[in-house]
Amino acid sequence: MNSKIKYSDKELISKFQDGDEFAYNELVNRYKNKLINFVYRYFGSKDDAEDMVQETFIKLYQKKDYYKPISEFSTWIYTIAANISKTELRKRKRRKTSSLSDIGIEDKEFDIRQEDDTDLEISNKFNQHAINKAIQSLDLPFRTAFILRDIQELSYDEISKITGVPLGTIKSRINRARIQLQSKLKEIYNNMR
Repeated sequence: MNSKIKYSDKELISKFQDGDEFAYNELVNRYKNKLINFVYRYFGSKDDAEDMVQETFIKLYQKKDYYKPISEFSTWIYTIAANISKTELRKRKRRKTSSLSDIGIEDKEFDIRQEDDTDLEISNKFNQHAINKAIQSLDLPFRTAFILRDIQELSYDEISKITGVPLGTIKSRINRARIQLQSKLKEIYNNMR
């Protein structure tokens, strides 16, 4: 595959379906970071996000022929990642081995380098931690809709296709998620005083 030519997602998946491994690698490179960012919001852990994205790409490799060009490839790959993440969250909930709201001290937000960190940097890290914690506390349908819209910046229509939920319901879930997040963040900041 010529690296100077910029192929569309649909062209790449078609090439991959025809056996072109380089097309698969290009799709992985194109979507890896986006999917890690997306899945991270479900778990609050980079390791978990990387594991789920790896599972997503394994599923892509195994089920490549299931993709049909009637929908956008991005919708299809986000749907796979969301479904894998939701399944893992349900398994964890049944096992009761972890809580979505538990973010350990070892997480990146708390890596403080004393010699260069300013109060503003520390404050920003804490704020990001609070935002992540608030996002993780949302019920899964609201969290999914919020992440896809406000973090991944997908259209309402794309979100509807990914989740299989009507457009009006998606808009309602995003609005309710924003209201709940605003309330939770106010509560977190009021408790800090």
